[in-house]
Amino acid sequence: ERVPMAVVLGCLPVLSLLSVPPRGGVARMDLHLEPPASPIRVGLVGCGRIGIVHLETLRRCPKASVVSLGGSSSEQSVRALAERYAVPHYSVNADEVIRHPDVQAVWICSPSQFHAQQIRLAAELGKDIFCEKPIATELDETIESVLFARSKGVKLMVALQRRYDPNFMRVKRAISSGEIGSPVQIKLTSRDPSPPPKKYVEGGGGIFKDMAIHDLDMSRFLMGEDPEEIFAVGSCMIDQSISDLPGPEAYDTATIIVKYSGGRTAMIDVCRQATYGYDQRAEALGTKAMVMTDNMYPNTARTFTKDFVGMADLPYDFFMSRYVAAYEAETLAFIDSIEAGSKADAPITGEDGVVALAMAIAAGKSAEERRWVKMSEVLPSITTKVPPRDRLGSFLRSLGSLRRDVAPQKAQ
Repeated sequence: ERVPMAVVLGCLPVLSLLSVPPRGGVARMDLHLEPPASPIRVGLVGCGRIGIVHLETLRRCPKASVVSLGGSSSEQSVRALAERYAVPHYSVNADEVIRHPDVQAVWICSPSQFHAQQIRLAAELGKDIFCEKPIATELDETIESVLFARSKGVKLMVALQRRYDPNFMRVKRAISSGEIGSPVQIKLTSRDPSPPPKKYVEGGGGIFKDMAIHDLDMSRFLMGEDPEEIFAVGSCMIDQSISDLPGPEAYDTATIIVKYSGGRTAMIDVCRQATYGYDQRAEALGTKAMVMTDNMYPNTARTFTKDFVGMADLPYDFFMSRYVAAYEAETLAFIDSIEAGSKADAPITGEDGVVALAMAIAAGKSAEERRWVKMSEVLPSITTKVPPRDRLGSFLRSLGSLRRDVAPQKAQ
């Protein structure tokens, strides 16, 4: 019987995969295994599933040391995690972790509704921030959080880890280098092995915000530009228990078309259940060639019998095992940016988080109103020709979301 398998890899940074040589060359991976003289001291808030993923990642990476963790309603659970990962300080109070004097950088892995407040506190204290998506659940609050972090001169990185997955990185390289010519169409597939409980879906903004946001961001990352308009359809095909939820929260299946300049498109299909396992694939068609990735398995073993020929095991069981290398790479990239000081911005900025959320909002609006939605309807200034560093100020003015201006300051 085939069974799902998960593997835990060592700390193998994959950032250098962007410079893989042409076909026939010898690939080289630079491993940053030398620990720094003084690791970045991290405070981690949020002790749920994704928090544990980041604890595992940070434990394996010599450039960081978790010195405080917490933010759970269960003191017993926090204490158990602190003992398991040898973290010297813990607290059920997330603010206490963020305020801890030994903490240099904060990893925010708490429920989405707490992100904005925790970003603001960390920024006020001058601490760099790594935040799981989304930055906030509403667009104006997201923009306010990003602007506030910039005003305090701290780095804010959004955890869109798929940008650091070796497969997606290779597709990006094929596009950026001109290997496939000019991109014409991109296709992305994202299917979970089983639907989450209704409690997870309820209040989370729906399939476009809590799931497809990764694929929407990936389409923008691969195309290398902001989208123009979006069309989406959604349905409830798997879990009828969520069918009574409002708007996109009632969908467990969706298809999205993202239109880019010159008529280029990205097609995205997402579903909360694939009985055969976690399914993540990408394809990019260019004017010269096509590049695509297959779904990933724990190994390449195949079984040959009189009744079956195929992979010996099922695909990876979920994102925790599928994206181990990506989590490690994004962690190292952010730590490197902290060490670089003002010479480097966060690898995936708050602005990237703003646009990803705006795309998810546009998709939800399209599915509900059954029409194409221009990005300018959601983010009016997205089509203006302004430098990236000035774009958020333009966003904010157009949305009128703050009562007072927040003047960005240069990072220290």
